[in-house]
Amino acid sequence: MPQMAPLNWLSLLVYFIMIFMTLNSFNFYMFLYQQNPNKLTPKFKTKINWKCL
Repeated sequence: MPQMAPLNWLSLLVYFIMIFMTLNSFNFYMFLYQQNPNKLTPKFKTKINWKCL
């Protein structure tokens, strides 16, 4: 029946969007960052007096 075709396209759209979001969330949460120990230690910078600039 041609009248039922839009419902089929809508259900396919919802199905593919849900698969897309699920795969993106798996990809995002499965990647683990390695912490760099150099960034954890505070670096001492020379203080700049803003009045002298």
